[in-house]
Amino acid sequence: MSKIVLQATNELKNAIIHAIGKAQTGGDLPQAEIPSFSIEVPADRTHGDWATNAAMVSAKAFHLAPRKIAQIITDHIVLNGTFFDRFEIAGPGFINFFLNEAFYVEILKDITKCGADYGRSDYGKKKKIMVEFVSANPTGPMHMGNARGGALGDCLAAVLDAAGYDVWREFYVNDAGNQIEKFGKSLSVRYLQIFKGEDAVEFPEDGYHGEDIKERAAEFAKLHGDIYLNAEPEELKKALIDYALPRNLEKMKTDLKKYGIEYDEWFLESRLHNDGELDETIQILKDKGLTYEKDDALWYRATDFGAEKDEVLVRQNGNPTYFATDIAYHRNKFEKRGFERCIDVWGADHHGHVARMKGAMNAIGLDGDKLDIVLIQLVRLVKAGEVVRMSKRTGKAIQLGDLLDEVPVDAARFHFNMREATSQMDFDLDLAVQQDSQNPVYYVQYARARICSIIKALAAEGIHPRDCTDEELALLTAPEEIELIRHLSAYTGEIVTAAQDYDPARITRYVITLATLFHKFYNACRVKGEDESLTAARLYLCNATSTVICNVLSMFKISAPESM
Repeated sequence: MSKIVLQATNELKNAIIHAIGKAQTGGDLPQAEIPSFSIEVPADRTHGDWATNAAMVSAKAFHLAPRKIAQIITDHIVLNGTFFDRFEIAGPGFINFFLNEAFYVEILKDITKCGADYGRSDYGKKKKIMVEFVSANPTGPMHMGNARGGALGDCLAAVLDAAGYDVWREFYVNDAGNQIEKFGKSLSVRYLQIFKGEDAVEFPEDGYHGEDIKERAAEFAKLHGDIYLNAEPEELKKALIDYALPRNLEKMKTDLKKYGIEYDEWFLESRLHNDGELDETIQILKDKGLTYEKDDALWYRATDFGAEKDEVLVRQNGNPTYFATDIAYHRNKFEKRGFERCIDVWGADHHGHVARMKGAMNAIGLDGDKLDIVLIQLVRLVKAGEVVRMSKRTGKAIQLGDLLDEVPVDAARFHFNMREATSQMDFDLDLAVQQDSQNPVYYVQYARARICSIIKALAAEGIHPRDCTDEELALLTAPEEIELIRHLSAYTGEIVTAAQDYDPARITRYVITLATLFHKFYNACRVKGEDESLTAARLYLCNATSTVICNVLSMFKISAPESM
């Protein structure tokens, strides 16, 4: 919460505790330890701005009805010198409090003073936290799930940063193991088929059948001709992997950068193999007696740590499984690099991997509760009311690159971050490119552009934004003005809650509501009025609103144009 909201919370808490203490001293309440109570913003603000359940939770300690306790508390409470001026008792014993004009004045001054830093807090205490997201298999192009996971993962990292954490963004590159072996075999067959014909060289059933494999093999053949035609299988496979993998990774980096995503590190799986960390991790499990051999493979006793079945660590052919390298990778995050908490953003189809991964952390002596998984549900592309599965341009499955060719990056990032990860969503391609208030990102950007237009128009008349006195800001008493300032005051708290819940979409919803409240204020309150002081105060409120809209959009790497 902002420092003004925090100050108000502490003032109210202390006033309630002091009132109970006075009541106990005077004999109106029995001597007993004051239970912990909450101070919250009620859903219905017509009955009060803030509310406490202090009387409700004290019933057992004081052996009195909550409403009776509430009456005693309010008989003794002193609100002088606080941001509150009155109260009322509601229902079975809730006490509702009403903010005074000083609160709203101080909120506006705080926004103006903090500027681009308004909303940021030290809630996270600079704890090291990693967000690993997208981490798409480099053997093929990125798809729509990666588009949604990319937006949510990057915006989650931004929210955590604003909440005061030391955030690290990472992409895990599966450049070793079984899938790379399959990648090399698939490329090899496609290369040989170019010269020998598809019927002459059978394509493996478990190979990668995508058109992208054919394209990479054709590029390689154009570059090298048939000089690898009679090469040993391992030589051909290595040459093709060495050619194709860096190009696939470069395409990923280019597309993600265009999408506004840049990582602190692209961590290579091969590093775990080459540095011996994978072998070390397997040895730890062996030393703890958590492995056994069966069918010439090495197994891990995953069921000892809550999983439904045991898991293979090393296959019969001696190759480690994906799960083994995943354990080593997460050990690297926690033990080698010292992250206090790690968040993985995975597709919902990985839900079965969550418990066994957390259990594996416990098995190697780390804390599985410090590994959090955000599961992303499916996304469907919709155009003209119909589900779209193929790209018109290529005739193939729609990839992230295709989407960014059709939809502005601002719209893609905003729309994918409008719903929490756990809900399925439809991405409406028509809506994403609309330039009207039906398009949420346009609606928010337009609110900021409207403010810039107001300021520009008034400047032409010689009226410019200026500092205001407390008395001038206290003139902002219209319901639409109070509602707007109240929403501005909640921004820092919303970021903290979004960080706690791993739900960056909460902030997208917040800024949509902010735009709505600004438009409501604009329609109800003429910025330029007869009273110069009120005009100045309303311009001050416009600027504060613009600051918060810009802070949200900037945090999510979405532009905030001054005109539209």
